[in-house]
Amino acid sequence: MRVFRGHSRPVPAPVALAVGNFDGVHLGHAELLRRLADAASRRALVPTVLSFEPHPREFFAPDAAPARLSTLREKLELLSEAGVEQTMICPFNAAFAALSADEFIEQVLVGALRVGHLIVGDDFRFGRGRTGDFALLQAAGQRHGFTVETMGSVTVDGERVSSSGVRRALAAGDMERAARLLGRPYVIDGQVVHGQKLGRQIGFATANLRIKHNPLPMTGVFAVEVGGLGETPLPGVANLGMRPTVGGTRPLLEAHLFDFARDIYGAHISVRFVHKLRDEQRFPNFDALKAQIAADAAAARAFFKL
Repeated sequence: MRVFRGHSRPVPAPVALAVGNFDGVHLGHAELLRRLADAASRRALVPTVLSFEPHPREFFAPDAAPARLSTLREKLELLSEAGVEQTMICPFNAAFAALSADEFIEQVLVGALRVGHLIVGDDFRFGRGRTGDFALLQAAGQRHGFTVETMGSVTVDGERVSSSGVRRALAAGDMERAARLLGRPYVIDGQVVHGQKLGRQIGFATANLRIKHNPLPMTGVFAVEVGGLGETPLPGVANLGMRPTVGGTRPLLEAHLFDFARDIYGAHISVRFVHKLRDEQRFPNFDALKAQIAADAAAARAFFKL
């Protein structure tokens, strides 16, 4: 997938376009991207996404911004898997936030993206003060020669699928609910790095991933499946959080793979969270932590029926 940074230069060819943050790329996004691919095929356009970095809410209210479900890399990988051929990432800064709705249409949609067809969600608003809406896009389309369609909400079990809904499920420890809204288990991926190697001392060596999600969408101990190390995912148990018992100062994901002994430092892996076992907690000493890790591993093995 081609990735363009900013909107200073036009893309090579006209596009079918979807606009949004696409955090987590859940089932609602998946339906939008399916329609995007279909529209692009019918109109001989390039299926393209316009997204923003950082999330607009991180720009306007950084202390109250929601937890990110996916890093930029994870989002781009998910968009590519959904058939998106190119993505334009616009830096969401003061200059971009100051664009009026008409300037956004003229400079970004028409000037940079050469839009031929546009698909937006039914709640899409844009431009300074969020004054742009579907009617304004339709009128602009008539002037500039592009078509516009809107898509209603996707629901699961009577709930509108949204990134906020996924965050609520994760925060509540309901991995099964989160997976139904996402259409797959929730995943964090990254490169395996060296840690303190405390787990190795007690027979539970871990693959450690530095976490870029800040704040975390969830913390705790989970039964997980780890991809990227073979043809099929490998079962294990993982802790996601600050590791208060050993004085952790930054978020870390530690995954112990069952019956696995390879050196995988530097490998890029994906950790799928399939079931929450317990909340993260502080233990009075290392022996208590060691005993709980053994119990967590046994619980995860029981979950996987190993």
